[in-house]
Amino acid sequence: MPLFEVETNSHIVITWAEDADAATAVVTENFPSDAVLRLTKRPRDTWVISKAALGIPSKTDPCQTARECLSRAEGDKVHAIRLYMKEKGVDLEQARKVIESNMVIGW
Repeated sequence: MPLFEVETNSHIVITWAEDADAATAVVTENFPSDAVLRLTKRPRDTWVISKAALGIPSKTDPCQTARECLSRAEGDKVHAIRLYMKEKGVDLEQARKVIESNMVIGW
């Protein structure tokens, strides 16, 4: 099944679909208020995001505690921040920065 990249006014959606119409339907179903701006059939069945394009340095230093908090919170950022604050005894702003930066580098 082909992989499609669908850009809307608010999102970039990567989805497998039988054809372009089916890919558009996936986006319309999940983001009904978004307008499809661009739809591209990817040449392979893998999609890669460049860290440099996202502004992430090539050498990353993930925080194991933050990753454990994200895992326990099942990806819920607010809950992970609370867990991190409790675990490390830091304030809200410090916990937010650590959790969000670890979310960006992929947990």
